[in-house]
Amino acid sequence: MLFKRYLIVAFMVLFSLCAIAQQPRVAIDSMHTAIRDFRDSVRQDIRAYRDSIREVRRHAYDDIPHELRIGWGDQTFETLMWRNELHPTVLPPEYQTTYDEHFRYTQHWFMEYLYNVNYWYSLGFQVDYSGVLWDEVIRNGQGTELSREKDQQFHNIAVIPTIRFSYLHTEYTSLYSSLGVGLNINTGTELDFKQRYTAFAPAVNVTLLGLRIGKGRCYSMLELGGLFALSSTDEIYMLGSRIFTASIGVRL
Repeated sequence: MLFKRYLIVAFMVLFSLCAIAQQPRVAIDSMHTAIRDFRDSVRQDIRAYRDSIREVRRHAYDDIPHELRIGWGDQTFETLMWRNELHPTVLPPEYQTTYDEHFRYTQHWFMEYLYNVNYWYSLGFQVDYSGVLWDEVIRNGQGTELSREKDQQFHNIAVIPTIRFSYLHTEYTSLYSSLGVGLNINTGTELDFKQRYTAFAPAVNVTLLGLRIGKGRCYSMLELGGLFALSSTDEIYMLGSRIFTASIGVRL
C-alpha cells in the first residue's frame, strides 16, 4: 500500500518535470503539489509507525512486566586458563611431580528475573553457576603415571543485581544493554594461597549488546558481553568469561 502511494507521487513529480518546457507555471505548481502530498504522506506514515511502537511497548511491558529466563554461556576464559600441564620425559625415574590434567568445563548456566519498570528500564537479579573439574596426576621423570586423583574441582556461584536498558523496539525484536554488580562465591576441593576452601569476590556482569526475539509471552535472547570476578591480581576467578550467551524466557 505504501509502495503504491510513493510510486504514484514519483510519477506525478516526473510528469511535472516533463511538462515544464510546455507550461512552466502549471508544471511548477503541479510539482509543488506533488512534493507537498509526498511530505504529508511521509508524516502520516511516521505517525502510524510511532503509534504501532507505542502499542507494542504497552502490550509487552505494561500488561506483563515480569520476566524469567534461563540460559547458557561459554567458558572461554576458563578454557584458556586451565589446561593440561606439559610434563618432562627425560628426567631421572625417581623424580616425581604432580600435574593437573584432563580438564572438564561445566559451561555457564544462569537464571535471571527482571521487572520492567517501563519499556526502556528494567531491574532484577541474576544467579550464575560455572565450574572446572580435573585430575591430579603424579608422574615420574620419564612421564610414567604413578597415581591419579580424579575429580578435583572448583565452582563459581555469582549473585548479581542487574539493571537493563532497552533502546530499540519492534513488534518482534528489541535491542538492549545491561550492567550487574554483585558477589561471587568460589569454592573447591583445594586450598587457595590463603589456605581457604571458599573465597568471596566482587562480580561484574556487562552486556554490551543484547537481542531479544519473540512476540507474546515467550522469547529468546542472544547477548555479547563479559563476566568478571576478582578481588586482587592473585585472586582472579573470572576475567571476561561468558562472552556469549543464549537463553529462553517467559513473561509473567
